[in-house]
Amino acid sequence: MSTPSEQSSRPSSYGYTVGGTLDLARLPIPGNAEFAVYVIVLIVFGLIAILDNQVSSDRFVWGATWVTVGYFISRGLAKATRVLEQ
Repeated sequence: MSTPSEQSSRPSSYGYTVGGTLDLARLPIPGNAEFAVYVIVLIVFGLIAILDNQVSSDRFVWGATWVTVGYFISRGLAKATRVLEQ
């Protein structure tokens, strides 16, 4: 009976396999472009709500809600396309 090899083909949580090869597809990426656009849009909406007297706080919340819904849908679609890749 042979002993199992110490090398594994499964990547670790840092994106490296035990054999030493780099697995870039599994590295977590901090932040993404959609999140940056989401934050910028909310900041612009906030500035408009603060500086313009015709925009009330309920309009700001309504706009921020729809931007958030769009962001969640875009992230869901991005993650759904990765399901078939694995």
